Amino acid sequence: MNKSIAIIGGGAAGCFCAIILKELMPQCRVSIYEAKSRLMSKLAITGGGRCNLTNNFNSDSIAQITNIESFYPRGYRIIKRLFNEFSPYDTIKWFENQGVKLVAQADGCIFPMSQNAMEIVSTLQQLLKKHGVNIILNHKIEDIRQLSEEIKIITIGGKKTEGGYAFIEPLGINIEKPCPSLFTFELDNASLNSLSGTVVGHVALSIPTTKFRSDGILLLTDWGISGPATLKLSSYAARFLDNANYTAQISINWLAKNQEEAREIIQKEIIANKSKKLSSIGLPNLTSRLWAHIISRADIREDIWCSEIGPRQINRLSMALTSDIYQMTAKGSFKDEFVTCGGVSLKEIESNTLRCKKHPDIYFAGEVLDIDAITGGFNLQAAWTTAYAVAKSVCS
Repeated sequence: MNKSIAIIGGGAAGCFCAIILKELMPQCRVSIYEAKSRLMSKLAITGGGRCNLTNNFNSDSIAQITNIESFYPRGYRIIKRLFNEFSPYDTIKWFENQGVKLVAQADGCIFPMSQNAMEIVSTLQQLLKKHGVNIILNHKIEDIRQLSEEIKIITIGGKKTEGGYAFIEPLGINIEKPCPSLFTFELDNASLNSLSGTVVGHVALSIPTTKFRSDGILLLTDWGISGPATLKLSSYAARFLDNANYTAQISINWLAKNQEEAREIIQKEIIANKSKKLSSIGLPNLTSRLWAHIISRADIREDIWCSEIGPRQINRLSMALTSDIYQMTAKGSFKDEFVTCGGVSLKEIESNTLRCKKHPDIYFAGEVLDIDAITGGFNLQAAWTTAYAVAKSVCS
């Protein structure tokens, strides 16, 4: 039986879903409705224009992937289940079968070997053309009506634009409030901001009195902090920070160690360098300018000799190294890319098929769902996985 399928949104998930639909059911009629003048405009700039299309979790198989919730703060249960349908390894194999050569980084991020996102865009565009998918550009959907039981509707995008859910809300579907989930932190501290450009290899970030924690590389900027550790924390605490109007205390653990471990490191350095000034000894992973800043944060003279350092000053240094607290005053943006949490509530869909419970001929996939991840290719993988799951469900 022929089916007519309307896909609302021509991003990565929408285009991938259309291709899989035609692969699984060549006789179906598939149309993509895109509000912009071209398809996959965001995919073209993802990963800084290199397209971090997935992440292998530094594992050899789906069975070895653990702690998925640490990568997907929202929607990890559905993602974990759907990985059995289409995992990161299936993504890698699928693109390689299309002739795209891929390369893996040490952190598990997968890129095209060309380091060019347009190779991924062009590959998908060619397949859309090959399969005869009907493309309708500059077409904003304002209403959804059931015209025939043979028409299936897949909604993909919408939560990145103001009023993006207007065409969904009349259907009586619960929408979780969208809010940014990948952003940098503006911190109110001139001394720290003067260290712009400094990279710290491994820190631990947290929001005091909450459960939100992250670790990784930290980049100091002229407005505050950025880098993987910051973006990860912004994802974990997205709704908390939105509710707090992006004002909160941020604790930096410069060594990613506990206070006792930091104290032992300091004592060892002081004993070994009694004839030197404290400012000249430094610590591994910290630049001399950052070390001077931390000494100041501990309220210790920069020109003090190590032989003069006592237990109280060591305690203050260990505190400054492991619990250095700053005031966040606003959020920044993450380049030209923007990820949000929120969207169609996962309670509104069947977890195995992504079919709408209230409207059985409507499916949801991609960014329109309340699923999002930390940076590192995980958000694109959610797009591929949910798009594949919907295509398979529609064809069954």
